[in-house]
Amino acid sequence: MTIGIELGRTNTGVPGMMDLEELLATRLLVQGNSGSGKSHLLRRLMEQSAPWVQQAVIDPEGDFTSLADRFGHLVIDAAAHTEDAMTAAGDRVRRHRVSVVLNLEGLEVDRQLRHAAAFLNGLFDAERDHWTPMLVVVDEAQLFAPAAGGDTSDDARRAALSAMTDLMCRGRKRGLAGIIATQRLAKLAKNVAAEASNFLMGRTFLDIDMARAADLLGMERRQAEQFRDLQRGHFIGLGPALARRPLAIRIGAVETQSRGSGPSLTPLPQTAPEEARELILAAPDPVALPRRERRPPAAPPQDILAQLAQASSGPRPAAARPAEPEPSAEEVAEREARTRAILHDMLAEEDAAFRPIGVLYQDLLVRLRIHAVAGKPPELPAFRRMLAVARAGVPPEAANDPAWPEAAARAEGLPEDTQGVFLLLAHAARQGLPCPSDTAIARAYGSRSAGRARRLLTWIEEQGLIVQRPAAGGRRIVALVGLAWETAPGDPAAA
Repeated sequence: MTIGIELGRTNTGVPGMMDLEELLATRLLVQGNSGSGKSHLLRRLMEQSAPWVQQAVIDPEGDFTSLADRFGHLVIDAAAHTEDAMTAAGDRVRRHRVSVVLNLEGLEVDRQLRHAAAFLNGLFDAERDHWTPMLVVVDEAQLFAPAAGGDTSDDARRAALSAMTDLMCRGRKRGLAGIIATQRLAKLAKNVAAEASNFLMGRTFLDIDMARAADLLGMERRQAEQFRDLQRGHFIGLGPALARRPLAIRIGAVETQSRGSGPSLTPLPQTAPEEARELILAAPDPVALPRRERRPPAAPPQDILAQLAQASSGPRPAAARPAEPEPSAEEVAEREARTRAILHDMLAEEDAAFRPIGVLYQDLLVRLRIHAVAGKPPELPAFRRMLAVARAGVPPEAANDPAWPEAAARAEGLPEDTQGVFLLLAHAARQGLPCPSDTAIARAYGSRSAGRARRLLTWIEEQGLIVQRPAAGGRRIVALVGLAWETAPGDPAAA
């Protein structure tokens, strides 16, 4: 029986169908500039095929994690796991036949390449008994199979390119059907792109990308101009799983939502300049800030097998545990103080602030046992919060300030990994210190990327918690909304 999935409608109004079994044998390449609807197409394809075939999504931005709510995909937060754990997870995914989304959000590009390569190698090296059909979707494939070297290390680039080449060139016999999507064909390694037999080309503007798209679709060069005129969500498809001649398809609606979609335009409020100054900088009465809904935190590496087993066999009743006496308030306070001191010593080591959260968490558990710290160790969510504050370097005496609990309460409304950055800004503003540099903010976030620090500041400002304003000499001032705290001018580029 042939299984066809409906991608959308053609120009004649008939369903645009894709033969799923043919796709598994021939692979797919999708191209489209940002805003062309490329991710929407991938989402439609995965939603329509989810009941029929196992899926794995390599997701560099966390856009596809919503598949878990509707279709039961297991979301693996790569930032909480080591490369070895990723390899083991890839093997166990095939063994238990669980559909997964590998969320690489929060990792530096180098580590994204290494973790994705380790996971793909785990899928590829699975035992022959587990070679069942599987769609492997790789979004932003030019990151993992670049045509030329970039800002990443040679080792990371080679590892990712090798894994992508194995997926597209040798994966078919192992049941792996690669679906790769890219914004720029010219930036995608040719030996990876050449293995696809099916193509869906969306809107693109650069001549070199239009020419390559036309060549892949068997079109004349003069016809390549039409790729500039394609509307969002419109693609031209060709291949044994789609059509024998180029076919225009308008992609249909999806059931799940992307986290990567931009905000819609909203009219600005009519606010007089003096009133705006009063609202932003004149310390109005504190207002309770809404908490952001958070995704459940990822489990430590050793729990991946348990998650996969649970996802494949259904929930299992928890084993009964004997009741433990509740510790006193003094015991809890002492344990937390000792835990913070041990964490402080850990972060004092070279490069410790940049290690993966999962590695730091395991290190802390070991050190707690070495120091004979009695009682239950902190759970991973609590550890994330402690780590965020410790990375920020806020001194303990800051808690003695009567106004500090208000800043701490506002930080609680942010994700755990960003709370330390807000507290770092709050401490500098409360003390009138220079605004922290991009390097200091990046370190508090567990990153070396100054660009990521600037994007994080912009995001916190969008949440209505801070206001950035320029100062003389290219320096920067940050004010905390509702608290009337303001940093002194600081140099963003300072070491």
